[in-house]
Amino acid sequence: SDGSIRLHQMTSEYPLMQWNDSTKGQPIVALQWALTRPAVFFALDASSNIYIWDLLESDLLPVAKQAVPSEKVVTMTLLGEPEKANGLLGIVLARESGQIDIQYVKKKWASP
Repeated sequence: SDGSIRLHQMTSEYPLMQWNDSTKGQPIVALQWALTRPAVFFALDASSNIYIWDLLESDLLPVAKQAVPSEKVVTMTLLGEPEKANGLLGIVLARESGQIDIQYVKKKWASP
């Protein structure tokens, strides 16, 4: 609810990494690991901003932030086929009106 993200290992109650105020205090409404690239995850905040984290590039800050214009995005999920080498990765965005958008992610964050 405060924009913090914690990375846990299943065998410990303490986080391996913690990023406080990663969304400038906005609640995170969805977070998902990339299906095609294990070191990348995406977070959606309550203000319809998508944050892309690539832990191989930087473990301090997101490598990109994309505001989704116009209508509020209420949730997101990722789609892709990890068993295929093409590295296609899409983000499915659900808007407040019920409209669904699918956007493809740049290859540098999707390729295995």
